[in-house]
Amino acid sequence: MRTTFNMKYSQSLDSILGTQDKLQTASLMLNKQTKILTAADDPSGAARAIGLEANIQQTNQFQTNNTAARNSLELQETVHDSIRNAMDRARVLTLSLGNGTYDENDRKAIGEQLGNIRDELFDLMNRRDELGGYLFSGFKDQTQPYSLNTATGKYEFNGDEGQKAVQLSLSISIAANDSGRSIFDSVDKRFQTTAPTVGAPVTAAKVTVANQSVFDNFYKQNYDGLTAGNNDFSVVFSAPSNYEIQRNGAPQVPPVTGVYTAGESITYNGLSIDVTGAAPGGTVDFSLQPPEKTNILNTLTDLINSIEAGDSGDVLNERILDATVEIDHASAKVDSAMSSIGGRLNVIESIFGSNEDVLIATKSHKADVVELDYSTGITELVKQETALQAVQATFGRVTGLSLFDYIN
Repeated sequence: MRTTFNMKYSQSLDSILGTQDKLQTASLMLNKQTKILTAADDPSGAARAIGLEANIQQTNQFQTNNTAARNSLELQETVHDSIRNAMDRARVLTLSLGNGTYDENDRKAIGEQLGNIRDELFDLMNRRDELGGYLFSGFKDQTQPYSLNTATGKYEFNGDEGQKAVQLSLSISIAANDSGRSIFDSVDKRFQTTAPTVGAPVTAAKVTVANQSVFDNFYKQNYDGLTAGNNDFSVVFSAPSNYEIQRNGAPQVPPVTGVYTAGESITYNGLSIDVTGAAPGGTVDFSLQPPEKTNILNTLTDLINSIEAGDSGDVLNERILDATVEIDHASAKVDSAMSSIGGRLNVIESIFGSNEDVLIATKSHKADVVELDYSTGITELVKQETALQAVQATFGRVTGLSLFDYIN
């Protein structure tokens, strides 16, 4: 095939343009420090780079979630600590009401302090986060969790039991909040018995909780939410001065019996039973009260109301016992919540560190795929510059030829 001048000219020009493209590509790669400008440069590498970048973005989002969850839980931990301190102060004041030297004015002064603590707790239990949502309303974070029902005089919970799960990694999520219902609104009221009824010839009886912890254990093991009759107990007296404590109208197994001495209390699983007119055939009947729930706000309100009503003696002592036990139960709930938060914060810290390790490894892998070694980039740039100079020189010789060069 005969090669014409035009063909040589065109080939030389194409060679220059092609080398210029390569030089430009080498220059761009060096400036951007990448081996892949377009997918055409390395289809397989480009696909891997896209996948690795997606992993990096996902892990960055996990780290953002970790930070948000940690901030929320740390705020809740701070609020719980303040609540716990307020409860401790309330307990000290409640116990001081039993001081026999205090008169009604002294007790009312304590009642005012308890009212201040109740208001402080109300504010803490309605605390908002940095975004304006209520910490303890569950999923209903735009609803104030606690409010006072003016009709009943009781503080009520308005949220739900929701816990917001936050994804910390591909396989691990964690609750970033706790509902006020589970922490503050499920406090057991003091376990008690009903007022006793008597059967002749017994004329009067009194059943009190003498040892609360012993009775609490008995109550938890024996209260029957299905068969109401199993919560009924009777002290049955027989000749000459014996008694038996029956359950649901029948002797217990093994039988619970004893000898009654007039003027002395009968003790039974933390209860003290005082009887007047005990004689054969007489009975004292009482039942375990159904369990009830309350919250610390209502506990303090009931005690404050008793103080303001001028209660004293046994009536006030019962309110003091109620409040002391319920404050202890509420404090235990807060302690449990704080322990749970501490555990979750430990998980967050661990996962955050693991995610950082994953980020470092993924970014390193991506760098191996797409980043250009500087010395390699310089070498390629010099190579393409030299190649361009060579083809330009060749092009100059081709375009400088005349007819006489072909005649020779």
